[in-house]
Parts: sequence; C-alpha cells; structure tokens
Amino acid sequence: MLLKKIKKMAFVAMASLAVVPAAGQDLLANQAPIDRKMKAIDSIALQRLMENEIFETSATQLYTDWNNQFTALSTALPDSFLINLRDFCMPTPSRVVTSNFGARWGRQHKGLDIKVYIGDTIRAAFSGKVRIVKDEGARKGFGKYVVIRHDNGLETIYGHMSKQLVTENQEVRAGTPIGLGGNTGKSYGSHLHFETRLCGVALNPAIMFDFKNQDVIADEWMFRRSTYNQESSLATRLRGTGGVYRGGDDLEANMGKSSKNTASRSSSNVHLHKVQKGETLSSIARKRRTSVSALCSLNGIKKTVTLRPGQILKYN
Repeated sequence: MLLKKIKKMAFVAMASLAVVPAAGQDLLANQAPIDRKMKAIDSIALQRLMENEIFETSATQLYTDWNNQFTALSTALPDSFLINLRDFCMPTPSRVVTSNFGARWGRQHKGLDIKVYIGDTIRAAFSGKVRIVKDEGARKGFGKYVVIRHDNGLETIYGHMSKQLVTENQEVRAGTPIGLGGNTGKSYGSHLHFETRLCGVALNPAIMFDFKNQDVIADEWMFRRSTYNQESSLATRLRGTGGVYRGGDDLEANMGKSSKNTASRSSSNVHLHKVQKGETLSSIARKRRTSVSALCSLNGIKKTVTLRPGQILKYN
C-alpha cells in the first residue's frame, strides 16, 4: 500500500515537472505577439529619431531661417554638398518633359515643365515640411503652387496646380499628395512646373530626376560648384526634351537673377559676395561698404569663422 502511494506521488511529481515547461511555452507563445508589437513601436520610434537627425544634419545646417513669404529663401551656397536621393517619389508618373531647365525666350527657366492633365495627382518628391502654399492669381507667376523644404537639404517647388492639398507648416512624407495638376498662373497649357533648389539657388532637376524612366539617377548626388554647369548640360542632353541643347545653365547667372517668384529675403535686396583667396570678413566689409557685424548677422556666422575661397556671403 505504501509502495503504491510512493509510486503515485512520484507520478504526480513527474507530471508536474512536465507541465511547467508546457506552461512556460504557453507563456512565451502568448508573449511573442507583444514582443513583436514592441519591436514595431521601437522601429517606428528609431526611424523617427533617424529622420530628425537627418533633418538636423542636412536641412538645418543650410538654412538659418524659416519664412513663408519668399519662394527662394537665399542663404550661403556651399562649394559642395551631398544630397541624399533615397526614399524619393516621382512628383508625377508622367514621362513627358515639355521644357528644359535653362535659357528660354531670353530668360532663365528655373525648372522642368512636365506634361500633366488637370486633376492629375502631384506628390511630394521627398519627406519634409511645407513652407509655402500660395496662389498668385490668374495668368501670373506660378499660379497655385507649393514649396517644400526637405530633410536632405533641397527645396522643391510645384507650380501651376489647379488645387493645393496641403497647408503651410504641414509635415509630409515622400509620395504624399500635395496638389492636382492644372493650368493656373502664367501657363499655356496644363503642366507641372517642377523646381529643385539648394540654398535658394535653382538647380537643374534633370541632374537628379529622370522622368522618362521614373527614377532618380543614384542614391545620392554630390553638388559641386566647380562641376555643376557641365553636369547640368549633360543632364539636359540625357534627360531633357530630347531637342537641341540651348545652354543657359550658368550657376552664377542663375544666382544673380531673381524674378518676383524668387524674391530675395527682404525688400532691401540682399546681394551675394563670392569669397576670394586671402579675403577676410573685414576686407569684405570694407569692399561692400558694410560692417563685420552685419555680415555675421546676415549669414549666421561668427566673427572668428574661417572663410573658404568660393564661399558665398550675403550682404546688403
């Protein structure tokens, strides 16, 4: 009898030991979905943190101001700057370029014209923040247009739309619908006027965007003042309308000429000075009849800054 009880107790004990791992497995199985959710939350938080860091190290190092009044917000253009083209979205699925960047009708055309129809969806090229949503009226300027400052340092302009779908200071992701194709402003047929700007200076979008193949040219592009004109000319030949190249991509001329659509930052007309070898803030201030303090304030720099040949400084 005692032996039977001992065997029964031993059996119960063994059964209990066998149940513990099973219960533990059930607990792990129940925990797994929670762990996956937490991992997803962590991934989203990490992604947002990375995006904020990218914005801090790219856009904010180029721009010292946020202004919703002027389309082209001029700041010092660096000699070189690496632009991240990953995580892009083509503004439109249209593959037809109707007008190139550069000289046109005796003036600078500072973007690409892409054939779209009224009501076609226009999307943000990269993630960023909407700086301007404006309507310049019938037969004038860009008509209804949007300006977005992107995390990678670029600003893009979308002109002649029939309707805007975003508001100023709104954060957008690459691919967010921002407007509908149209024929507003100074336009002779429905199309999208698309600009890419760096520090307020219009760059040839064909350097970075290949509308015919609905792609960007690479994961990144290094802007260099010394080679930009040659790259722009080649890009127009390869990815423009396919017609004869007319030139007119000169970077310095592009910087120096502004229309009402690309007004300077203030009514006092901010001018640009290209730093020459050996120049200092003091020598530039004397030459431009201003003060070192004014130069520092206008360019967001300190009096102890080391100037680089080719660097662009603003002065009144």
